[in-house]
Amino acid sequence: MKRVMGIINLHENESLIQEITVHRPLAAVPFAGRYRLIDFILSSMVNSGMQNIGILVKNKSRSLMDHLRSGKEWDLARKRDGLFILPPAHTITGAGNGYGDIGNFHHHLDYIESSPQKHVLISSSHTICNMNYRKVFQFHENTGADITMVYNEQPADRDELSLCTWMETTEDGRVIDLALHPGKHKGSKVSMDMYLMKKELLVDIISGCYARGGVDFLKDGIIKNLERLNIFGYAHRGFVARINSVSSYYQHNLELLKPDKWQELFVKSGLVYTKVKDEAPAKYKENARVSNAMVANGCIVEGTVENSVLFRGVKVHKGACIKNSIIMQKCEIAANAVLENVICDKDVLITTGKWLKGDQTYPLVIEKGTVI
Repeated sequence: MKRVMGIINLHENESLIQEITVHRPLAAVPFAGRYRLIDFILSSMVNSGMQNIGILVKNKSRSLMDHLRSGKEWDLARKRDGLFILPPAHTITGAGNGYGDIGNFHHHLDYIESSPQKHVLISSSHTICNMNYRKVFQFHENTGADITMVYNEQPADRDELSLCTWMETTEDGRVIDLALHPGKHKGSKVSMDMYLMKKELLVDIISGCYARGGVDFLKDGIIKNLERLNIFGYAHRGFVARINSVSSYYQHNLELLKPDKWQELFVKSGLVYTKVKDEAPAKYKENARVSNAMVANGCIVEGTVENSVLFRGVKVHKGACIKNSIIMQKCEIAANAVLENVICDKDVLITTGKWLKGDQTYPLVIEKGTVI
């Protein structure tokens, strides 16, 4: 996999998760107690042997850059290759070819062309999985495909799939149809927004799209070339979670409270790396009552926590009760406060005696830094 460079494309649809992404890109959204969404795809690439990874950022990138820093935690702080942050074209030159990601790709063609690798793997950050891309590369070589798209099979009734790309393949795996946000879903194959191809083909697609006024990589670069190119689908059988709405973010965080789901994501397929913070372990005081919860380091718990996820540095005071909720970094839940079906963004303070309750299908979201 040293022959493959990775590109993480952060041009992602945030329309249904704006309550959480108002201060950060989707890639920097906290997940599973101590991680960010980008950690999973980045760790999968590194564990598969990739040493040159570029990140196409869109906007609101400060928190993401603070998290990634030099890439040391992913062994990407290197003299050759390593981690590259690729800023959006319009913030540098005023360039761009309309609203979309083609302009951003085109602005960084020099980086892509000068990289020594012969192949490129493109992925988004909102798809949570832990996979070995060596198997994808082997499949790509064996089929002789121009492009290999990674997909998994899902029932069509899940709400988060309304924003996804659905695929239809032949028996040998060749992609014959792609539908973006279809009203009715055919089949059960859902794209994971991961594309493996030769680097020279990517350059040709980007250059051609840009020259003809194309703006979107998937629509103008892939779907419009579906008949011309030999595109195959690779089926991923492991854990997959798509984070593209408040509801999906809430449900998939709580889903990891199931031991089998947690082990499949974090244990079976390789380590997931993240920014290291040297904090003390979680502290449970005499009156603490905790069941079926994920509690990160630095937390101090005196109250009750049930079926919830607590990120780093959360304080739960005596008499407070948290159920079916997600509490992000450095929040403080004062004495006798009650939270149920709630997402608290970072640095939220819930004062004494407050009762907050959302719905299981659409939780109550408390904005970052809010005092209630």
